[in-house]
Amino acid sequence: MLSLDQLQPIDLEAMRAKLSDSGCSSSSCGSSDKPSDMAAEVWEKIKDHPCYSEEAHHYFARMHVAVAPACNIQCNYCNRKYDCANESRPGVVSEKLTPEQARRKVVAVANEVPQLSVLGIAGPGDACYDWRKSRATFTEIVKDIPDIKLCISTNGLALPDHIDELAAMNVDHVTITINMVDPEIGAKIYPWIYYKNKRWFGVEASQILHERQMLGLEMLSARGILTKINSVMIPGINDQHLIEVNKWVKARGAFLHNVMPLISDPAHGTHYGLTGQRGPTAKELKALQDKLEGGAKLMRHCRQCRADAVGLLGEDRGQEFNLDLLPEEVAYDPAKREAYREVVAKERGDHVAAKTAAIQEVKASADQSLLFAVATKGGGRVNEHFGHAKEFQVYEVGAKGIAFVGHRKVEQYCLGGFGEDATLDGVIAALEGVSFVLCAKIGDCPKDMLKAAGVEASDKWAFEYIETSLAEAYRERFGGAEIALTA
Repeated sequence: MLSLDQLQPIDLEAMRAKLSDSGCSSSSCGSSDKPSDMAAEVWEKIKDHPCYSEEAHHYFARMHVAVAPACNIQCNYCNRKYDCANESRPGVVSEKLTPEQARRKVVAVANEVPQLSVLGIAGPGDACYDWRKSRATFTEIVKDIPDIKLCISTNGLALPDHIDELAAMNVDHVTITINMVDPEIGAKIYPWIYYKNKRWFGVEASQILHERQMLGLEMLSARGILTKINSVMIPGINDQHLIEVNKWVKARGAFLHNVMPLISDPAHGTHYGLTGQRGPTAKELKALQDKLEGGAKLMRHCRQCRADAVGLLGEDRGQEFNLDLLPEEVAYDPAKREAYREVVAKERGDHVAAKTAAIQEVKASADQSLLFAVATKGGGRVNEHFGHAKEFQVYEVGAKGIAFVGHRKVEQYCLGGFGEDATLDGVIAALEGVSFVLCAKIGDCPKDMLKAAGVEASDKWAFEYIETSLAEAYRERFGGAEIALTA
């Protein structure tokens, strides 16, 4: 069976040889199955979009270009400082780009990262407020790479002014950050906004922002443009209010609702960080997300990407493509991206079949729910060493089947062949509530320390599909019919 792990580093001729050996072509194999409750035209838009499809994020990469530094609001959780390569949070970039520089960078990335499917503008300011640069960037890049999906992220204040242009450019995914539908709560999040050549403050500012956000969302929905709503969960300020936000955005046609934890490290220099406002724990975030089930469809696989992120969700290769590392002249070569898509078509087809079988088996035999953490570096497989993991994907396995519920970021435990006990303590703390860890390899020492903390760890299912591995591990814990591996 061809695995994506065999494609690193990417070798175009090897990819084509594997395709030939397996008798696969992009037109004859792979899964075109869509969720039963989703229209075909919607599935076509999201099936290769790593942010809008949880399944796609195992296979496809996004790229953000930092061409829009100007912003028209101030958020208490934001400080858009530059040259912070070790930070991973929205608004942070290492270098700002002109539209021409962005084109050069995108073409260079597309030639080297065949997983690339989506180009987004997420700041470091607001893509709609700094519209001239955003529009020029998209216009230039689609001339070279016409099949790339285009996305923008916006606070929504200037969004209604540009929806006709967005539709004309085939931008069919827009993310709006909406943290409140009550201006009284909004006044605790936004000190001011800049609208119609005037700075507005307090409740009045939040009222204007709220009205513009709702108008923009309704206009996008009317044009069939898919919307993802980002909301920052701020304990004691809007955490319970986000239940109401979810109702409002669902009623206005939002496709996804992504509730993200507040990042409030004092070192970042934000108002919340400097005043001691804490972010939610992983347990609190999951509890709120669970309350929102049944409302607007939730996104749980967000990584709160930098405004210059490159690569699969959960990784950032942006520093590999800084301008000073790129040739002055670049020409797009579609060969690697085309070959990669053919390989993925086969892999995804097999993965869907394995996932379906595993979920059905768990539903038939489950008697209680457990949380599992999986170390993975993509491809939907258990394929990361425990000590190399910088995050764990968390799944809930039980009577409802197998569901992805989030991720836990951790400090890498093993560096240069050695592990630090203090770092492992942090990893264990991050795995609060998790009963099992599945990974490609784990040493005896961390395995024993995890066991002492009540967490079982296993590398028995290395390189198997995640869902099949979870079902097998669950079966071993509680008994039941063996699940046939299809990988």
